[in-house]
Amino acid sequence: RLGRVKSNIKPDHYIGQIYSVTSCLVEVRNLKDRLRRLIDERKKDERLEVQKRLDEWTGIAFELSSRYPELFERLSRVISDDPDPEGQINGLLKRYESKDQAARDLIREVSGLCIEGFKQTFSRLGISFDFWDWESDLIWSGRVSDILKQLSRTGYVSSEGGVLRLESGRAVKEFGLHRLLGVTKDYDLPSVSLTRSDGTTLYITRDIAYSILKFGLCNRVINVVGMEQLHEQLHVRVALFVLGMEAMAERQRHFSFGLVKFPGEKMSSRRGRIITLDEVCDEAVRRAYLEVDKRTPTLDELEKKSIAETIGIGAIKYALLSVEPAKEVEYSWDRVIDFETNSAPFINYGYTRANGILRRLGKIGGDVRYEMLTHPLETRLILTIAKFPNVFVEAAEKLRPDILTSYADLLTKQFHEYYEHVDITHLENVELRDARGSLVEALRTVLRNCMGVIGITLAERM
Repeated sequence: RLGRVKSNIKPDHYIGQIYSVTSCLVEVRNLKDRLRRLIDERKKDERLEVQKRLDEWTGIAFELSSRYPELFERLSRVISDDPDPEGQINGLLKRYESKDQAARDLIREVSGLCIEGFKQTFSRLGISFDFWDWESDLIWSGRVSDILKQLSRTGYVSSEGGVLRLESGRAVKEFGLHRLLGVTKDYDLPSVSLTRSDGTTLYITRDIAYSILKFGLCNRVINVVGMEQLHEQLHVRVALFVLGMEAMAERQRHFSFGLVKFPGEKMSSRRGRIITLDEVCDEAVRRAYLEVDKRTPTLDELEKKSIAETIGIGAIKYALLSVEPAKEVEYSWDRVIDFETNSAPFINYGYTRANGILRRLGKIGGDVRYEMLTHPLETRLILTIAKFPNVFVEAAEKLRPDILTSYADLLTKQFHEYYEHVDITHLENVELRDARGSLVEALRTVLRNCMGVIGITLAERM
């Protein structure tokens, strides 16, 4: 009823606006209905609590109507004319799971628009995927219903009001899965719903089936999912174990990550209070451009923009990867675009400094006398460079990209100190000059490789 996506709005952003406005309007309507019932039932305390929530959501509705007036007005009219908007949504989902053609076409079209928007952003970040899976294909293939039947026969599934629940906590205790799951012995994992009362499946049920499907393609599964999905990921592994798929449960790992927080911003997609990754990219590139223009004002304008794009995108990636995965990221622009320490621009500055040195030195002789590198700062730098293979292995085994960012930061700091205290380019001794040039070349190679394995491209000049 809303027509096609407007050409001046990124498709995933437009769908996000629809989601926020729809969620808000449905929430306001539900709260009003509930408040009327409580007034009739004369439940004062509960009524005051609902009124408080209604006031909050009414304020959110005002925000959204000011931000998206046309969309808000059209959706408000559609939802107010519908006697049961939530029922319509749930009915659409049920028809979709039943492979109703009209529901299938509609949901696939909307999902496709979102994916197209995601791909545009990923492309800018230099990210691509080998393939995309449709969760619904699992349902239509019968895999999900088969898993439900198998789980129901294990003795660890109960039924309550038509809702099937997996008794994960009991399974953990009886099978002694605490060590496998990485939880303490007194940890009590609650049971989890596998279906709704209308019989439609939930995310976790489909994820169990999806895990089994993935093991048909590989022998180790790493699920990159937010920390808020910790319980859900534990339930999936418990389900695999009770199904007799112990090896899969052992070889599946949850790579959890914390949320990104912006100081002074309280984000919520349901409330329409978000900062998109596209906005972050634009701001990072803008700030990087200002720095590039200040440092090298004589550069060609197109080259400035190209360098700023590389530095800005690299800065975002580094800021996210430099924090231990499970911790929340406090996103600060002063830290993200910091040319002085622990950031992609700082490391890129060290890399371009190395490039500049090597350009000034010209060709380095083939028979380098490395034994001439005896300065204490050279010894320290050589030892740090030599650690890279072990650092890489440690980061890979622990799933800790922040180990690589910390290493690159340390290496860059040591290089800057070396550059400031040791002459490299003005030496009369050609053999010593070539030896030091080779050390700089080794450092440049390691910095490029270290950043490359975590998806960060370094600009050749700044």
